[in-house]
Amino acid sequence: MTAFVKTMKLNHLSFPSANVAATAEFFERHLGFRVAETWDKSAILKRPGFDVVIDHVSDAVPQWPRNFHLGFELPNLAAVHELYARFKEEGVQMETDVFNNGRGSRFFCREPGGIMFEINTRSDASEAYRGTFDD
Repeated sequence: MTAFVKTMKLNHLSFPSANVAATAEFFERHLGFRVAETWDKSAILKRPGFDVVIDHVSDAVPQWPRNFHLGFELPNLAAVHELYARFKEEGVQMETDVFNNGRGSRFFCREPGGIMFEINTRSDASEAYRGTFDD
């Protein structure tokens, strides 16, 4: 691996959406992003370390592969349960309840544009997985 590849970092993710405003609002309200710029029905969202671009592509909700998702990690199980309860209360489309699969607790939900999110914590992962997280 070359030196410049070792220093490479995530710059941005780009997603299509039929409703850029609703998708951007979800990222801003629930995931701590801020809308930095909008143009031609598209938006750039900022978070420390990387950006998300939401592009309007059509008026139809994009069809994602069934298991495609973005994962965000919270510090502990209480935070996962707190966000789960808030999402349910605010009408976010929930795909699962909170569950633990050995690698930690998590739940899955979708934002209005169809992107699925995994919200997890590794704080309660079983001992067998703990050594696999710091590679």
